[in-house]
Formats: sequence, structure tokens, C-alpha cells
Amino acid sequence: MLLGGAAPQRCDKVHSFNGGLAAELLESILKPPRKLDAFSNFPKMKFRRRLLAWYDLHRRDLPWRSSRDPYRVWLSEIMLQQTRVAAVIAHYHEFLRRFPTVIKLAAARESSVLAAWSGLGYYRRARMMHAAAKVIVREHGGNIPASAKALLALPGVGRYTAAAIASIAFGEPVAVVDGNVERVLQRLFAKRVAGEELWQAANDLLDAKRSGDFNQAMMELGAMVCTPRAPGCLTCPVVELCATRGEMAGAAKARQKKREIHYALDCSDGQVFLVQRSRDASLMAGMWELPEIAHPGDRAQPDFIVRHSITVTNYKVHVWRRTAPDLALGKWIPLRRMRKLAMTGLTRKILRRSPSPVV
Repeated sequence: MLLGGAAPQRCDKVHSFNGGLAAELLESILKPPRKLDAFSNFPKMKFRRRLLAWYDLHRRDLPWRSSRDPYRVWLSEIMLQQTRVAAVIAHYHEFLRRFPTVIKLAAARESSVLAAWSGLGYYRRARMMHAAAKVIVREHGGNIPASAKALLALPGVGRYTAAAIASIAFGEPVAVVDGNVERVLQRLFAKRVAGEELWQAANDLLDAKRSGDFNQAMMELGAMVCTPRAPGCLTCPVVELCATRGEMAGAAKARQKKREIHYALDCSDGQVFLVQRSRDASLMAGMWELPEIAHPGDRAQPDFIVRHSITVTNYKVHVWRRTAPDLALGKWIPLRRMRKLAMTGLTRKILRRSPSPVV
């Protein structure tokens, strides 16, 4: 982003970079792709310079990039797993407002953490982060470990997350591999690398002096330019070095499933009737939700319909304003408690979309 008096200089650089690169990119993309001997003959220095120059000028202004604070880096990386950036931003600010430090997070009740996470889905991430915060306070004096190896010992922290925190927050020269990086590397070398070979390729390309920026640049390239469908090769800063320049032939994308479900919305005297998922449930354990019901036989149309998607399933949710079934073992929850209650994202969406919004 452009800041203060530096704006004119940065704008001049943008025009110079774009103008000088445009003709070169056009010439490059008209050439046949380079044939590279795996990774050994790849011009790594040139790739690093071009990628980082592009990232310095075009990276998105995301809230977690304004700080190298390891807690904020960690939070953003956990939230961004399988979740869109736009959905994460609002939750990121609210979560930090409620739990500004790892010490505050460790001291919080799990139900409060899950309530702040509501809407992001994949609640196991929140539970594991809460558990890891307690380990950090108990075993590390509230200081987040500074190396990928030490970070891997924390609950819920895998190889990618450990590398991201260590490189972005602490500058450790260790590469990350997520879906975006994997796609960039496979297209770059026209080879379906996977497993340890993929991690080795990422580490071989890494700019050790700017490891955090380089890792973010690789992910940014995959997210904004080298996209899964219709990649923007004409705007790619490293198109000249790419052996594919487009999509690779691969397996067909999994088809979305469709399902219709029905819920009872029972409101009375400033309360809503909710049921709680089992603590042993494989998904969203312990979360509160509206009682699911069969299609009522006494009415043709629901009060309203909500659309909701979870991974590969698209749900058409029929909401009926009616008394909860007698067999529903639930509880009347006062409206004033709704914002702090650990509800499923779908339940919160239904309550907000109601013609007479509940929360």
C-alpha cells in the first residue's frame, strides 16, 4: 500500500515496472515454454527477484500483514485454512478484540473462543488453537516458539502453519507449501510434484534473506494470478520462466452435492429454542443449533429459505416458524446471550436472515 509522502515515488515505480515489463511479458509469452531439467537448471535468482519485485508493488493490503507479531500471524494462518480471505477479515478483528494476546486466549473459556469463531467453520481449528495457547503459557512463559521445529510441537500446528509463522514472524529460512504454492510449482516445472519432493522444490526456490515475504509472495501469486481456473499468464511476473503457461491437465473437480434440510425456528418471550450437538460429534461438537425437523405435513411453504455451503455440499435450508418437536432435547436461550453463544455458522446465518432478525 502507499503510505504518506512515499506515494508519488511508489506510483512512479508502479508505472515503470508495469510499462517496462509489459513488452517483455508479451515477447516472453509468445516464445515456446522453456524445457527445464527438473529443478537443477532453473534460474532461481531471476525468479526470486521478479517475484519479490511484483509482490512489493502489488500485494494486497491485508490486516495481518501490518505486523510481524507472531500471535497475529498465527491467528491469520489458522483462520485462512480452507476459508476465504473476505470471510476471515471481520472475524480476525473481532477475535483480536476479544483475545488480544495469547495469554488472554489461554485464559478464556472454550465456549467463548468458539463463539468468536462462529461463522468460520472447521471449529476444530479454534479448539486446537485454544489448547496450543495454554501450552504456550504453561511451557513457554507466554512466548510463541520462534522455530518451525518448536512450533510443530503445539496442538493443531502442522508443517505448513509452523513454517508460515517461523518465516513471516521470525524470518526463519523455511518454505511453506499450501494449495497455491503447490499449483505454482507444478505449473512452473510442468511436473506434478507432490509430497517431500514438493517441499524440497519450495525450499530450493526460497529467498533465505526474505523468507517471510517470499512465502507470502508465492501464495499471493497462486491466489491472484496463477489461479486454479483461467490463470492470468499475461500479468504474471514470472511467465518467462514458466514451463506450462496455463492450466495443467488433471483430474476433474469434485461435483458439488445438493441437499435440502428443514429447521424449526421457535421464538418466544425474548428467547430461542436451541439444541446442543454432542460433545463427541465428529463435526462442530458442542455447538448450539436450531432443531432439525422433517418436512411439516401441514404446510406447503416454509417461512423463508437460506442457502448454505459446506465443503462439497450445497444446502437449501427450509426454515419453519413453529413449535420445536417434543422429542428435541434443547434449551431456551435468551436473545441477549446470542452474540456470545457458540452457535454453528448456519444457525447464526438463519437467525440473521429471519424476516424479524434475532441476532
